[in-house]
Amino acid sequence: MAATDFLETAQGRRLAYHKSDGAGPTVVFLGGLKSDMEGTKAVHLEAWAKARGQAFLRFDYSGHGESSGKFEDGCIGDWHEDALAAVAALTDGPLIVVGSSMGGWQALLLAKAMPDRIAGMVTIAAAPDFTEDGYWASFSDTQKQVLETEGYVELPSDYMEPYIITKRMIEDGRQQLVLRDAVNLQFPVRFLQGTADTAVSTATAVRLVEHATGSDMRLLLVKDADHRFSDGPCLEIIENAVLEVMGAQ
Repeated sequence: MAATDFLETAQGRRLAYHKSDGAGPTVVFLGGLKSDMEGTKAVHLEAWAKARGQAFLRFDYSGHGESSGKFEDGCIGDWHEDALAAVAALTDGPLIVVGSSMGGWQALLLAKAMPDRIAGMVTIAAAPDFTEDGYWASFSDTQKQVLETEGYVELPSDYMEPYIITKRMIEDGRQQLVLRDAVNLQFPVRFLQGTADTAVSTATAVRLVEHATGSDMRLLLVKDADHRFSDGPCLEIIENAVLEVMGAQ
């Protein structure tokens, strides 16, 4: 297994990453909330890209995986800064951005920040604006009061220990919302969504594709696929979506 490399950012964070050289465009994988770059989809896509001779980058946001910091101290804006820093320092030329769950939100923020670099986008169970439309919207009055007084609330997770959701994450998330303004994606986009996903609903996927504008945009619903979207057939669907947006099919 290749050794992990590290990038020091202008914000003083130490980001862990794996980069594979190859032909462009570079495929960049953006992981989900509390996920890391050793996840099934990230590692599979890296191997797939290497087999094709395609440039590839996966990394851990601060507070995730091998990167510095604690998850509880981070927020959407911090992780957006991490993505910008990694892409600016570690890639050249056009990018194919693949974002999973929260990484789908990060992909949209990246496209907004550097539209000229994005050649294509694939999202997997994209979760834009989830801090506001998911967490805050579902909080009870008691939870909102606890958030205000204690600075955080704990939420159960289907996949790991409870999430610590901080007041800072909620407040920062409001500065990063993408579904309240225009989402103009002038490059090929494939939104992938499982119908058995209990973390991100198909309604969220439909809302995103209806809200965004672009000349080559498709939503693919996969029956019975869950939020992980990482079994063999789903991984093949991701591969094909990346090929589509690269124009290789």
